[in-house]
Amino acid sequence: QVQLVESGGGLVQPGGSLRLSCAASGSILSINAMGWYRQVPGKERELVARITTGVSTTSYADSVKGRFTISRDNAKNTVYLQMNSLKPEDTAVYYCQGSSLLLGNSWGKGTLVTVSS
Repeated sequence: QVQLVESGGGLVQPGGSLRLSCAASGSILSINAMGWYRQVPGKERELVARITTGVSTTSYADSVKGRFTISRDNAKNTVYLQMNSLKPEDTAVYYCQGSSLLLGNSWGKGTLVTVSS
């Protein structure tokens, strides 16, 4: 099994920056890819960014391209989401996901990001 714990959320003004962290434990070597999702009340959870574990291929939602960066630190078993030039519409609960062909998808409990003046 894989356990994921997010941290780093909080309140930030528009145009500001924030870095989210996702610490992984358990069967971490089985993970093929990890991603960040976000969700607001009444809407579907959407994929924000994804990174593969092999060659670290990254992908991003169109709404965050050029502003967000996903990265990994294998020594710390941690995935990051660096968020720059934040907008009010980025306000959401952000969830970390780990994907494994063997174990399926694992989810963290989420961390709240609020972008407001």
